[in-house]
Amino acid sequence: MKVVRNLDLERYMGRWYEIACFPSRFQPRDGTNTRATYTLAGDGAVKVLNETWTDGRRGHIEGTAYRADPVSDEAKLKVKFYVPPFLPIFPVVGDYWVLHVDDAYSYALVGQPSLNYLWILCRQPHMDEEVYGQLVERAKEEGYDVSKLKKTAHPDPPPETEQSAGDRGVWWIKSLFGR
Repeated sequence: MKVVRNLDLERYMGRWYEIACFPSRFQPRDGTNTRATYTLAGDGAVKVLNETWTDGRRGHIEGTAYRADPVSDEAKLKVKFYVPPFLPIFPVVGDYWVLHVDDAYSYALVGQPSLNYLWILCRQPHMDEEVYGQLVERAKEEGYDVSKLKKTAHPDPPPETEQSAGDRGVWWIKSLFGR
């Protein structure tokens, strides 16, 4: 699988909106305004904050990402979350491979070698359809079944701050039951 080489982590930091993804049991089915915020830590790791809104309530989980191979120039990261979010006990580690990022670092295609997870991300909550189509084609070239892609709704922008009403991780429990 072809991944980005020499990813500039500092430029990659900041807020990314989920434009589309393969649905997963780790996210609410009816979540909207889904976004990720990445912050570079002093040790080179990346702090991860994933947020989504369901019925006006914020669900979120925090984690850490780091280079899978510190000496490689490939954009292959590992991301670790502790679940359940309201009582972090069990570590869950997954692959986060940046398959494409444009020169301006304004949109990205992220996947995993298993082909089970795929995300199309953008710095804005909406993406030009032509760019979206190009990223879908790129995913198809890598072997992804793009018919599984589900666009993420962004009807109302959520608050810019992280201080909105939350569900204390209840979304995570619901997601185990497919809700």
